Amino acid sequence: MTHTPHTVPTSPETTRPIGTLLVANRGEIARRVIRTCRTLGVATAAVHAPGEENAAHVREADTAVCLTVPEGRGPVDAYLDPDALVAAARTAGADAVHPGYGFLSENAAFARAVTGAGLTWVGPPADAVERMGSKTLAKKVARDAGVPVADALDPDDVRADDLPVLVKAVSGGGGRGMRVVRGLADLAAEAQAARTEAASAFGDPSVFCEPYVERGRHVEVQVLADHHGTVWALGERDCSAQRRHQKVLEEAPAPGLPEETRRRLHRAARDLASAIGYTGAGTAEFLVPVTEAGLGEPVFLEMNTRLQVEHPVTECVTGLDLVEWQLRIAEGEPLPGAEPPAPHGHAVEARLYAEDPRNDWRPRTGVLHAFDVPAATVSFTPLTRPGVRLDHGVEAGDTVGTDFDPMLAKVIAYGRDRRDALRRLSSALADARLHGVGTNRDLLVRALRHPDFAQAHERPERLHTGFLTGERLAGLARPLAGPETEELAALAASLASVEAARGSGTLPAGIPAGWRNLPSAPHRRRHTTPDGREITSAFLSVRGTHLPEREGVRVLSAAPGQVVLEADGLRRAFTVTVHPGGADVYVESALGPVTLTPVDPLPEPEATVDPGALPAPMPGTVTAVDVTVGEQVREGQTLLRMEAMKMEHRVTAPAAGTVRELPIAAGERVPAGAPLVVLDYTDPHSDTTPHSEGPDQ
Repeated sequence: MTHTPHTVPTSPETTRPIGTLLVANRGEIARRVIRTCRTLGVATAAVHAPGEENAAHVREADTAVCLTVPEGRGPVDAYLDPDALVAAARTAGADAVHPGYGFLSENAAFARAVTGAGLTWVGPPADAVERMGSKTLAKKVARDAGVPVADALDPDDVRADDLPVLVKAVSGGGGRGMRVVRGLADLAAEAQAARTEAASAFGDPSVFCEPYVERGRHVEVQVLADHHGTVWALGERDCSAQRRHQKVLEEAPAPGLPEETRRRLHRAARDLASAIGYTGAGTAEFLVPVTEAGLGEPVFLEMNTRLQVEHPVTECVTGLDLVEWQLRIAEGEPLPGAEPPAPHGHAVEARLYAEDPRNDWRPRTGVLHAFDVPAATVSFTPLTRPGVRLDHGVEAGDTVGTDFDPMLAKVIAYGRDRRDALRRLSSALADARLHGVGTNRDLLVRALRHPDFAQAHERPERLHTGFLTGERLAGLARPLAGPETEELAALAASLASVEAARGSGTLPAGIPAGWRNLPSAPHRRRHTTPDGREITSAFLSVRGTHLPEREGVRVLSAAPGQVVLEADGLRRAFTVTVHPGGADVYVESALGPVTLTPVDPLPEPEATVDPGALPAPMPGTVTAVDVTVGEQVREGQTLLRMEAMKMEHRVTAPAAGTVRELPIAAGERVPAGAPLVVLDYTDPHSDTTPHSEGPDQ
């Protein structure tokens, strides 16, 4: 690899401190930027879509401006209008704009609009954004700088010998607008689907193809460059554990990376940044093929001209506040020295998503009744010693919908070494209180504790981009609490319910909870688990003492919110929570969290549902209808596509049949349960459970 001399970026004409910063984003990253601004004494202005007036990032900013949603569009579109965001900055009296990540953070037109309005752009020059924002142009720039590059193909030029390929959006990132294609017959449809998703997420429908590596290590290098010619490579991160090409677990440094490969990646990232006159924070991403013999030769994928979601792990091991340095560099301050600080310790980040990994990663929605990570000691600020950090865009009481990305929070652990960090993070997640909305928490904990992940430093080939797929995924997605724990949790929930009745004022004074005039008749309570399994708990209550029918179990104490059982000679404490207006019971213990739904002994009659009707699996927008009335369809055939939480989901036929009705059309927003397609099945005895699939299925 040839070394490219550093190109000194153009310094700002005048160095001026930032007085008020407009954060052109929302949620977790907006809160992150606001927190650093508060530390530095910089005033902040937030923006929000209608209906987000009480969002956490709005409450925490010094002022806020409501954006307008274009007619017929969704809330996300409010954040995609450069002129509206510049106008918001003027309204708020801001003299600088930070784009965060996502939305317009890698949009050169937005960068030019900001600087053209006389405001400071907290990011790289618009020309650098433009050259790197287009992944196809970025590959050419990287190749000219001597950086090994994966080929870019036009979808129309792909041949059978090129397969498999990955269809990718030219603009943006975050896994959106990506499709794996293994057959030429599928390429046209998948490319069009990628264009639709890319246009929705980034405003640019352009896509390209590159060779798809089934097993690779996704390694990226964090760069920080000032206006005076200094470029730092602040170490690398491994982001190989992914779902739908979106990162789930990230860590720094990359485990098991050969030292020579590490040096080559750092040098390539510096050369690339220097070649385009880069300033501020950015990330060069590489793919390192995984073979039985180990790790192969890395190739450049793309450069993200913004702050990365996973930047906290780099902050942990370097001790730097990257947002602070984004602001200082934008003000014209030089980096303090020619070389960056050496990394210390190890950091791992987990992305907590509102989704169901056991059901095609289907988004989950609802009211977040409780959201607490007790192990976290800091939020939105770099850790200065081993511990746990929480960066979150939601709070207890928030409603999680489908308009925005499903990421609820990032939980980051910093440890003396990798084993220390993994143990801290898995424990913090396992002990978190997450009520009301289903998450991927159990998957994260199992993945962090999996031998292949834990041993990635010694056996680097065991961690790769296919880690969260296939049979392994089924095992990792299982609940932390097994059937035995669920049964104990159901008993604890039943006992807590009986004790709660005592304090409700419905019993005469002096009568113990659960008292009956027929002591031989046991209490029987039924609950169902999220998997649909029904559990019956039975116990006698005699003179205030509860006697479970289950052999080997004793009740040591029982109260409305706390039950202590002895099971097979071991003491187990269970915390039982029921939220006002909520239907579920949340039971937590050292054995794992359990969510239970009480079974109503006298349920209301349900309306008859047409057996051929396929309901919407989640609220969302129908983006395409792939069949017509009267068309014969095969099992597994895509019937229509929906967008929810900025990801595409396909509704497929559960069995062969004929399309009888199409109650909806493309472009319509539908609630969960709304009928989408009505089929007449060829075999009336077929399993007619509706299916939905993600784009990489």
